[in-house]
Amino acid sequence: MAHEHSYSITLSNNRTEKAAVDYVMETDPSFLNPSAGSRRRILEYLGLPATFSRAFDLIRVPGHINSEPEITVDDVGAITLVELKTTRKCLPEMPKGFFFGATENEFELARRLGDRFVFCFVCLHEESPGFCLLTLAELETLIRTKRTQYQINL
Repeated sequence: MAHEHSYSITLSNNRTEKAAVDYVMETDPSFLNPSAGSRRRILEYLGLPATFSRAFDLIRVPGHINSEPEITVDDVGAITLVELKTTRKCLPEMPKGFFFGATENEFELARRLGDRFVFCFVCLHEESPGFCLLTLAELETLIRTKRTQYQINL
């Protein structure tokens, strides 16, 4: 029974994340959604292992928008990696009140890239829609509590 509940939560989370991607890309065309292959190539060009390919959702490249059919990047150092964190909760003082999970991989990638990695907090509630971008340094000034949770596969 718990397995079915976990599966339905995962499906709901996937729908929420898809809605967040659509929302930010429609609101701000500077957000780009790279393919899985492009993610790996970006990491390779940055000299980072492919294990970080799931640690970001979108990218931003100065001078490019998401309606372009293909984007060529001359300076890979100009790319900003974007990790989405999404809620449907009403947050009139967003990101205040945001509750989210993050992996050590996301935090490690943020540490390695500094200002070239941002967390994008997206609120999809109809009364307080919006998003804000925070670097790890900015996020750390706002964190009230943080705990470690182990997720274990047997």
